[in-house]
Amino acid sequence: MSFLEVKNIKTHFPIQKGSFFSKTVATVKAVDGVSLTLKQGEVLGLVGESGCGKSTLGRSILRLIEPTSGEIFFDGKEISSMDPKALRKERPQFQMIFQDPYASLDPRMTVFDTLSEPLIFHKIVGKDEVENEVQRLMKMVGLAPRFIHKYPHEFSGGQRQRIAIARALALRPKLIIADEPVSALDVSIQSQILNLLMDLRKELNLTMIFISHDLGVVKYLCDRVAVMYLGKIIELASSDELYANPLHPYTKALLSAIPLPDPQAEKKRERIILQGDPPSPINPPPGCSFAPRCPKKSSALCETKMPQLIEIKKDHWVTDCPCNVPA
Repeated sequence: MSFLEVKNIKTHFPIQKGSFFSKTVATVKAVDGVSLTLKQGEVLGLVGESGCGKSTLGRSILRLIEPTSGEIFFDGKEISSMDPKALRKERPQFQMIFQDPYASLDPRMTVFDTLSEPLIFHKIVGKDEVENEVQRLMKMVGLAPRFIHKYPHEFSGGQRQRIAIARALALRPKLIIADEPVSALDVSIQSQILNLLMDLRKELNLTMIFISHDLGVVKYLCDRVAVMYLGKIIELASSDELYANPLHPYTKALLSAIPLPDPQAEKKRERIILQGDPPSPINPPPGCSFAPRCPKKSSALCETKMPQLIEIKKDHWVTDCPCNVPA
């Protein structure tokens, strides 16, 4: 069995109407039947435009949002149906790094309080070892231990994200889900945080799901890449394979948006501009969810048949719409 296995996860949010006797009038299908696996020590990139369900999927896997249906197996244990007490004992094994470090850190707690709280609650170290462990975590993420009694507002954005990473590492987890951890940072700081994550991955043998809309960043960090569109995974392959041989028109459009460092090559680069907006997750199309925007749509079958992920070649999966599958 894989280290992490997600089977047909769905996370739907009911839309209710009425003040006193409310009733459900529609459902937002944020995540609509996602399955994936991770090996221990692997980094999986999860990409797609805003609103495709990336963050909801990450939080559903950790049960920060309760999935509507599906199964989640973590290190041989089925955690999707665990009761809160049993899940609390497992939580040190999987942690999350949020997008905005200032919003995810309590402004009334010092760095020492932030990092020591999980250590004490989960009894990771003895009380007399807490301060040394906090200092060790600070050094691990590249911050001076003398800063442990400062508050979040006294740090820069990059330093706050380092503190957030230290908090995620405090419980010595086996799995980390990083939800766009560098998108709120300056470009120069982004590279520092990415290098830090790369070093920590090698040092601690971390398994990670890295959520991002920046495919340049994903290529640098991830072993495999899953492309999401309207709550579903539409293409999944190794990083090298996906960037060299994208099959889905949506994946090709995303890759065409990556800027090139050579100004002359950038001028000659052909962008694939998709027309229109993604369909509503409240009322998705009956067939291929990408059909209304697909520049290669050539068959009425696209609008009626729900495509399924198939393995085109070893470890390269794509939906079986006629537009994606090579003849």
